[in-house]
Amino acid sequence: MLFDSTLRKDLARSFGAALVVILTIVLTMMLIRTVGQAAGGKIAPQDVVLLLGYAALGHLPTMLNLSLFIAVVATLSRMYRDSEMAVWFSSGVGLLRFVKPVLRMSAPVLIVVALLTFFVWPWGNRNSAELRDRYERRSDLSRVTPGQFQVSSDGRRVFFIERGTDEGRTGRNVFILANRGDSESVTSAKSGRLEIEGDDRYLVLERGQRNDENTATGEKTLSRFETYRVLTGDRLVDREDALPARARSTLELMFSPNDKHQGELTWRIGLVLGGANLLLLGIGLSSTNPRRASNWNLLLALLAFVVYFNLINLSQAWVANARVEMGASLLAVHGGVFAGALALLLWRDRGATLRLFRRAAAA
Repeated sequence: MLFDSTLRKDLARSFGAALVVILTIVLTMMLIRTVGQAAGGKIAPQDVVLLLGYAALGHLPTMLNLSLFIAVVATLSRMYRDSEMAVWFSSGVGLLRFVKPVLRMSAPVLIVVALLTFFVWPWGNRNSAELRDRYERRSDLSRVTPGQFQVSSDGRRVFFIERGTDEGRTGRNVFILANRGDSESVTSAKSGRLEIEGDDRYLVLERGQRNDENTATGEKTLSRFETYRVLTGDRLVDREDALPARARSTLELMFSPNDKHQGELTWRIGLVLGGANLLLLGIGLSSTNPRRASNWNLLLALLAFVVYFNLINLSQAWVANARVEMGASLLAVHGGVFAGALALLLWRDRGATLRLFRRAAAA
């Protein structure tokens, strides 16, 4: 049918344009943040592109939902301004008839949103957490850039080293300044190397000296050593229990239903339901007066999206804190929005029909 095909083509063009713009803006913001984290020593510089890809995949469902919503509102608003809606309404096509072609065009995108939310989102978060954890669990020796002073992970030590060989496990001319509250020590050595015993890593310094000073009494102690061994870094063992709920698979969340897991599951289900509800809401919010050159309906639609998305996040927090049950939260938030969108759609459809009858009677 001409009506369905024309509307789907217009929606597809608007969706593609909105997605490109939103994707460009979000990727730029995430790139700036990721590069800033790499410059601050929170992530490895060589992992910037990989972490950016994981973050983009994680935010892609939200961007797809927003792009669909903007496409529906922008396309139907243009049809109102160009009086195309008046033509369709006078031909007997009510506003409710727009629901079917909108859903047919959006169904593949909603399926992709569901797959990304339930499967790709936890996979990307898990890989990102592993990369960050691996970087944070490096030894203090491997944190240091050769020829530069750098602070350790706990902020209590300052290192300087000339990197050697053995994949960064050995170094020459090691300098360590350590602050333990009431005492301060300066350690220097000709060389240093890493040794791993079980789950612990040790930094072994050779041929050096250590100068300790008590900051309270001013007492100083100088000692020389041939070999000095100190525990450095955290344990190497990755703890599966330490993974956040967002990094766990959907099946794992379903079969281990604690509050945190149910909160995350509420968010994932809510994101998929929210995409469908936003389509109905967009059809109702797109109504505009062609005699008024304003975009208030688009601003109102964006405000509705922000409020709805914040409600999804808020419902996740409620369930995670055991304030509301998962089913009650989904029913209250998404059931309420669905009822409101359906009521708005029926009201708009009834109003358009009444206006046509009045114009026909006046003629």
